[in-house]
Amino acid sequence: MARITLKNLKHAYMPNPVNDEDWALKELNLDWDDGGAYALLGPSGCGKTTLLNLISGLLTPSHGSILFDDHDVTGLPPEQRKIAQVFQFPVVYDTMTVYDNLAFPLRNRGVDETTVNKRVLEVAEMNDLTATLGNRASGLTADGKQKISLGRGLVRTDVNAILFDEPLTVIDPHLKFQLRSKLKELHTRVPNTMIYVTHDQTEAITFADKVVVMNVGEVVQVGTPKELFEEPHHTFVGHFIGSPGMNVLGCEVKNGQAYIAGKRIQTANKASAKAGKSEIGVRPEFVKFAGRGLEARVVKVSDAGRFSVVEADSAGGRVRLLVEEGGAIPSDSAHLEFDPTATRIYTDGWLAGREGQP
Repeated sequence: MARITLKNLKHAYMPNPVNDEDWALKELNLDWDDGGAYALLGPSGCGKTTLLNLISGLLTPSHGSILFDDHDVTGLPPEQRKIAQVFQFPVVYDTMTVYDNLAFPLRNRGVDETTVNKRVLEVAEMNDLTATLGNRASGLTADGKQKISLGRGLVRTDVNAILFDEPLTVIDPHLKFQLRSKLKELHTRVPNTMIYVTHDQTEAITFADKVVVMNVGEVVQVGTPKELFEEPHHTFVGHFIGSPGMNVLGCEVKNGQAYIAGKRIQTANKASAKAGKSEIGVRPEFVKFAGRGLEARVVKVSDAGRFSVVEADSAGGRVRLLVEEGGAIPSDSAHLEFDPTATRIYTDGWLAGREGQP
């Protein structure tokens, strides 16, 4: 296990990057604690896999350094970093038995057979593979093969970190929940440093203690699932985390306060009068119909079971709110009230009033 530190790290696939868009990964500084469970979350092409491959040593960064327990490993190949990696598609040896697949990383390093057998049996029990140890891997389903990949990452005791690159992509939806739960359980039993790449917010927040949200090669926020939901540092985080995502409405800022169509919207923060593009962000959970407030017109109602997702047009833009089953929904004109403790001003996409933000 290792504490992982990324210092001034950035990467480009072209030889002479000049502009921001030339960098696949923009400069970042991160510290990941020994034994922590982390997720890299973001849309396709945002730099998640690039960052994972830099940590593993499959890529050498264009700039900056990578440290394991304060030891610089930036120039070391993958085998010297003692990294285990589980890929999107299961990597197994079909002609081998499940037992031999699990034993392979240990035998390849010259570990004695007594220790091999002990570790294989322990890991097989963790991954629910004990009953299939004598079977050829070729006969297993996709989720069974991915359990072998997970097991091969866990069977070694000398790894600094285990990296997962979207490991549930090829798994049937009804089995994903089981494997997500299994991964979380494995981390509590084997507290290796684990980093999990995904574009699925459910996978990220159910697995990780902390989530690194990325967009367009940039880390926009690092936090617990609760922190990302309750106080997004960027409107992208608000959109990407939550279902439905955060409402973002255009506003004016006067004396630090937000106004929409001349009406003051109470918020938890203030913004500079010299700020750039101003918006307010509020999650659907913190919007309700009221006798007074922002004028709006209901345009769509979607039944989501225990509640309805209501969409209403306002002077600031489209607003989504949740109404519990049986709750009153106006047929047309309405007034919306925002919880002031959960409504925030954003300037140029970033949460106003944070350090370095207007």
